Amino acid sequence: MPDRRDTGWMRELERRYRAKAARVSLLVGILQAVLLAAFLVLWEAAVRYGWLDELLFSHPTKIARTLADLAASGTLLPHVMTTVIETTAGFVLGTLGGTLLAALLWWFPVAARVLDPYLVVLNSLPKVALGPIFIVGFGPGYLAIIMTAVAVTIIITTLTIYGRFREIDANYLKVVRLFGGTRWQVFRLAVLPASLPTIVSALKVNVGLSWVGVIVGEFLTAKRGLGYLIIYGFQVFNFTLVLSSLIVIGVVAALMYGLVSLVEARMSPGYRVR
Repeated sequence: MPDRRDTGWMRELERRYRAKAARVSLLVGILQAVLLAAFLVLWEAAVRYGWLDELLFSHPTKIARTLADLAASGTLLPHVMTTVIETTAGFVLGTLGGTLLAALLWWFPVAARVLDPYLVVLNSLPKVALGPIFIVGFGPGYLAIIMTAVAVTIIITTLTIYGRFREIDANYLKVVRLFGGTRWQVFRLAVLPASLPTIVSALKVNVGLSWVGVIVGEFLTAKRGLGYLIIYGFQVFNFTLVLSSLIVIGVVAALMYGLVSLVEARMSPGYRVR
């Protein structure tokens, strides 16, 4: 039987470690808040004292008033929800499609060798330049915007995850085969579990890429959304509206990134629900 004193000592070490980690996290949060506050104060002062042009750079209080007015009038929420839905759809479709393509390439190695140079070329192309083609092919609406986001995310997801599939330790695969495992069982029991951290990392990358694809798509064809607000603000020289839209994009994108990070934390071996 384990010594209770040893167990208590280990628990005390764990408690101290968690307390220290909590203090470090609190300190990081405070420093981040101070840095943000200092940036906002400096920005406000720079415009107030004429160091920066108010027409181009606006200032935090003016942006806050603009966002408050948009929210109070009910104008902001429909634009935010439109962009979030489009981004989420592009994010999910791009990630699932890229993972599926990576699985197919692993399953058919000859096809992977044939398609490898084409995937490299497609990855090097500026996918946002395909936006006009998507508008013609899918119509000037939500589908074209979503497909732009998918185009930005799917190829890099495929290459990243397929690269991880190929790097799985061959000994893991041999163990499953020795017990009579089929190719599907090798993939399900050895390849996929070992690749989950890479898949989660691809999710985190795709959060930013899907936002790029959607905003570019909205620049080209949208009549609603945060990208539309940016273009409209530019057309009427209302750069406060442009900066307000950018700030909303940053906040919502950070929330999406936080959700993906939470999924990553829950999948890590040391995570425990308390």
